[in-house]
Parts: sequence; structure tokens; C-alpha cells
Amino acid sequence: MLQHKYKILISGGGTGGHIFPAIAIADALRRKLQDVDILFVGAKGRMEMEKVPLAGYPIKGLWISGFQRSFTLKNLLFPIKLIVSLIAAGRIIRRFKPDVVIGVGGYASGPIGQMAVRKGIPLILQEQNSFPGITNKLLAKKASKIFVAYEGMEKYFPEDKLILAGNPIIQNVIDIKGKEKAAYEHFELDKSKPIVLIVGGSQGARSINESVSRNLELLVMNNLQLLWQTGKNYADEARKVILEKLNGNTKKMVKVHPFINKMDLAYAVADIVVSRAGAIAISELCAVGKPVVLVPLPTAAEDHQTKNALALAEHDAAIHLKDADAPENLARIVIDLSKDENRRKQLTENIKKLSLPDSAGKIADEVIKLIKKDD
Repeated sequence: MLQHKYKILISGGGTGGHIFPAIAIADALRRKLQDVDILFVGAKGRMEMEKVPLAGYPIKGLWISGFQRSFTLKNLLFPIKLIVSLIAAGRIIRRFKPDVVIGVGGYASGPIGQMAVRKGIPLILQEQNSFPGITNKLLAKKASKIFVAYEGMEKYFPEDKLILAGNPIIQNVIDIKGKEKAAYEHFELDKSKPIVLIVGGSQGARSINESVSRNLELLVMNNLQLLWQTGKNYADEARKVILEKLNGNTKKMVKVHPFINKMDLAYAVADIVVSRAGAIAISELCAVGKPVVLVPLPTAAEDHQTKNALALAEHDAAIHLKDADAPENLARIVIDLSKDENRRKQLTENIKKLSLPDSAGKIADEVIKLIKKDD
């Protein structure tokens, strides 16, 4: 008997927070299904058009962008883009003939999800944040299943469709066991001094960077080493500040990286992490179990980063610091935390409890159940 070749279409993107979970789900499906054909659909000109092919998957792009909340001429194009994208989405579905469509949020998810439902193809949604995006909210009633990363999501979605699975994360990032020695060597760090990992997402974070620059001497005076991902736009400024404010051995206490490619090594040696509160960063931090100070990006859509940070702070699993308060308070909070071993232990224990391991595998299993039921 010929084995059916399963066809799975994954749509969405716009930011790493949508793209990397989608790739993690695709990887899990590839591991679990012998014969599977996976196609991605993203928005033209967005980062998925580059990242997805690098991960080894084909992708098609739609001419779609978000609707701006303030009045702008771009909004006049929105209805035209939407119609064009719906037609293109219908064509992609007709040609590819997927068994299931998985929407991870972001602009491209909308047209693909709508056309899948119209053609009677099961739709599965994955929502990364504690406050859902507009696309997933609009598609929720028509979805077969909705995978979420936080409890209490029945406020936004039909309860009978919800499955709490956590956020799919790429496994090698959180695989940190036994990597400390390699990490000290790779980043040229001193193992006798505490290490603060500062990350502001792949683009860096201006307010976090400026808060660190402003308090550099204070942090170093308190015997802290900084492993500082600045983003490419701030790296030169950070190096300049180090030259101006530090000298001799204290310069060696601060390691500037525009982007850290080996996040597993960075997590392995971090005693404290300062981070934005994007959904994937939080899922990684729960998995590696590190004391963390979360400084949410205030301009994130629907202020979802603040809601993510509060969801952890309510469980005493992270310290939440408002972006506007970072210049004044970030250094003091980090220094106090570095001197309070019990507090660090408490935060570590609490954040680990919120970790939901192998999310991608759980989602893949449910997707496979759904498509095999229809065989």
C-alpha cells in the first residue's frame, strides 16, 4: 500500500517571535513523519523570507502588511493588499493542497488562514504571547485547535479548542548542560566573577543599552562581568563608552557583542539575565532557569511584552522593570540581585516551574493526530 505523503503549510512571521517557533514545529514534524512536505508562507520583505530558507524550508511571500493604528497613507493600500493576498493565498492552497494549515501569527497568517477555512482545510493556531495578536483572535472561531503558552487564555479563545503546550523553541539554544567550560573560553570570561548577560532581542534595546552605559562603572565596581549583546546599531557606541569610562583590567570585565550566535553558551554561564520580554526569550529563560530582570519593550503590539513580563512576575518568577524606569533602577536591581543568593535561587526555582518542555513535539503530535484521523 502506498504511503500518503503529508503536506503541511505553515504561515506567519514578521518577527523572530513568530518565525522561530514555526521553524521548531516544522523540525519536529520532520522528525516524526517519514514522508512530509512542508511549505511556509510569509510576508514579502519581512525577515521570514530570509530565515526560513536558511533553516532548509521553501517559502512563498504574500504582499501584505499590518494595518497602522494611527492614520497614515499606508492604510489606503491595506484593502488592496488584503484582496491581492487573499487571491494569492487561495492560489497557493489550491496548488499545494495541504492536509493542514498552521498559523503562528503575523500578517501572512490572516489571508492563508481565511482561505484554508473557506476550502475546508483544518486550521491550527499557535499563540506565543499571554495577550494574543489580532490575526489569531480573528481566526480563532474557525480553528480546529489553538496551542497557547500561558494559562488563562480562555479569556480570548474558545476554551474547548485550547491546548497548553508552551512555546516551541529551537532545542540547541536551551541545551546548556556541561557547556560552562567552553563558554568561559569562547567569551574570554573570568569564572571567579559573577556574569550578567544583557540581551535586548536580535536588534538590541536602546533603553537597556543606555541604562548599562550610564551605570558601567558602578556595575564593574561591584565585581560584575557583563556579557552584553548590544544589537548592531549600538555596538560602536558601547565600545566608545568602555574606552571613556573604564581602564586597565576593568575593560576586560565587559564583553560587547552586536549579536550572540551561541546563546546556549551565554545562558550556560549567566548568573543573572537582563532581557526584553518577547515570548520566545521568556520561553528560553524558563527552560534554562536563570534569575531574570525583564524590561518589556513598551512599543510592542498591544503592549504584549508587558503582559508577558507580568505573567512571570505574578508567579515571582522574574523581576519586572518598566522601560522608563530602567536608566534609574536597572543597575541597582542587578547589583542587589548579585549579592542575594537566596533571591536568585528563589527566582530560578519559580521560573523553572513555568517551563513547558518539548512544546514543538507536543504540537507536532497533535497535528499528526489530526491529519491521520482524516486519512
